[in-house]
Amino acid sequence: MTGKSSSQQGRSTRFKPGQSGNPAGKPRGTRNTTTIALEALLDGQAKALTQKAIDLALAGDIPALRICLDRIMPPRKDRPVTFALPPINTAHDAAKVSSAVLSAVAAGELTPSEAGEISKLIDTWVKAYETAELTERLERLERMTSQ
Repeated sequence: MTGKSSSQQGRSTRFKPGQSGNPAGKPRGTRNTTTIALEALLDGQAKALTQKAIDLALAGDIPALRICLDRIMPPRKDRPVTFALPPINTAHDAAKVSSAVLSAVAAGELTPSEAGEISKLIDTWVKAYETAELTERLERLERMTSQ
């Protein structure tokens, strides 16, 4: 005996793919009641609250200053990177480019995280190049064997 009651035996309790566990559940687009209540409390106060944050920041309140500055100029997640990059025409060239990226990190021209992202681009290029080269070689071999 498996320990299941006779009513549970042979019946799956798992949801079926594509079927909701609660078809009459919360409708799409329904907003959280706490969010709605907070918006109602703050409604019409945005200008006064913003001015208060600015006043506190100007008076030297560091957290208020940080909030204000983050709104004026949010932290940058990414930036354009400019440095000398040798052309890549072959997989062998990609090794030279990787060397140039390492040199740029060593010289302080790139951060390690920027170099990591650039290295991912180089790896993607090499994979695409190798795939195209293998496809071309395979097509050549197929043409040679069909003659």
